[in-house]
Amino acid sequence: MTEEETTVVETVREFVDREVRPVVRELEHANTYPGRLIATMKQLGVYGLGIAEEYGGTDVSAECFVHVTEQLARGWMSLAGAMGGHTVVAKLIGEFGTPHQKRHYLPKMATGEIRATMALTEPSGGSDLQAITTTALRRDESYVVNGAKTWISNARRAGLIALLCKTDPLAEKHRGISILLVEPGDGLTVSRDLPKLGYKGVEACELSFDGYKTSRESLLGTEEGHGFAQMMRGLEIGRIQVAARALGVATAALDDSLAYARERTSFGKPIWQHQSIGNLLADMATKLTAARQLTLFAAAKYDTGARADLEAGMAKLFASETAMEVALDAVRIHGGYGYSTEFDVERYFRDAPLMIVGEGTNEIQRTVIARQLVERGGR
Repeated sequence: MTEEETTVVETVREFVDREVRPVVRELEHANTYPGRLIATMKQLGVYGLGIAEEYGGTDVSAECFVHVTEQLARGWMSLAGAMGGHTVVAKLIGEFGTPHQKRHYLPKMATGEIRATMALTEPSGGSDLQAITTTALRRDESYVVNGAKTWISNARRAGLIALLCKTDPLAEKHRGISILLVEPGDGLTVSRDLPKLGYKGVEACELSFDGYKTSRESLLGTEEGHGFAQMMRGLEIGRIQVAARALGVATAALDDSLAYARERTSFGKPIWQHQSIGNLLADMATKLTAARQLTLFAAAKYDTGARADLEAGMAKLFASETAMEVALDAVRIHGGYGYSTEFDVERYFRDAPLMIVGEGTNEIQRTVIARQLVERGGR
């Protein structure tokens, strides 16, 4: 990383240690929206990462983005989630948006004045994005949108939504899919917050579009029918970001476990000296290191501008499974205290599954990886 990028990561690390970790347990257990922490993230420029300087952002490398995300998730995974979709939308606009769309949205997104999210998943579709049924039909100079989306993070506080929809319902598979940049308004209802095992403090909602109207200029880019390919490119950095979230959760679980194993004694010695505990710690650290290197490998491939869905899928798959394993091992090391809400490891264990099912389930990741291996003739 550049010196500036290193400074960005260290600034976020200090923010997490100073302001997040002392309050996260109380906020998380109360399922309280972290307004003050989000405001500080805006001041630190976190929402401008991935936005070009000409629009007021700091266009850091994907490697820097990984480290920033990991640090936020080390403090509280929900904070990383509060900026994940926003960054994907910023990347989509930066790469595919019209000059007007860039000038209109990116400066306000860079400061966090406008926070963005994606609306992909539908109640009956899950990870099968080609099967979406939400439509946006042209009426004079407008699109009229009808349909439903679910599991949309930050939906109540988002000022901009990248909506995946069908602008040509008769086209086969992905060919009629487009992305519209829509804002809250009449015909768009955020119906309810979905209850969750973890990922507390940040809402995930159901959206309903019923005759919602938006201008023709809300189409991302200039031509319909490119939305699926555009979103697949966006999901490359999205899946790298989810992998980085997993790294943060696993890092926190390992750090807490090391500290506990050094302080806790049984049978006259610190528990890390017992082979069963020492082996767990060794495996946790080894898996985490491997997951981090794989994620940075994917980030490096993404930074070349080349297609990186294979590498991003591998990183998301391996890092998320590692986070789940490390979180469970942290509970084992803490014994009964690992099951107590007075220790943070129970939160890591509740947060880790999200990365396995979010941004495309790991079962889908394996399908993507296998398909790319065949198409590329091997890795």
